[in-house]
Amino acid sequence: QVQLVESGGGLVQAGGSLRLSCAASGQTFRTYAVAWFRQAPGKEREFVAAINRSGGSTYYSDSVKGRFTISRDNAKNTVYLQMNSLKPEDTAVYYCAAGRGITVKDEYDYWGQGTQVTVSS
Repeated sequence: QVQLVESGGGLVQAGGSLRLSCAASGQTFRTYAVAWFRQAPGKEREFVAAINRSGGSTYYSDSVKGRFTISRDNAKNTVYLQMNSLKPEDTAVYYCAAGRGITVKDEYDYWGQGTQVTVSS
């Protein structure tokens, strides 16, 4: 019932910034918590950040805290991930996911197709 489409990935130099977008379908989007995950080749998918349905509560992994910011605009049915001070170790495919509540586990109901982020050094 919820479809997610990600965009904004690309190649960026270390220390640079990138803004990812996750556009969702349906008016029920505002009832879902949304999270960002990432997966590097040969590694497990890991939690990055999450935001509750109203946008009043956020959570970040230690590896991105202070550098990344998650936000949402429910009027536009869109969640954003602003990534600053990017490092080569941030290179991965980034996925957005929607679910009933915030969790660091990959137990979300809907997933986007993923967008590649590559950080050069």
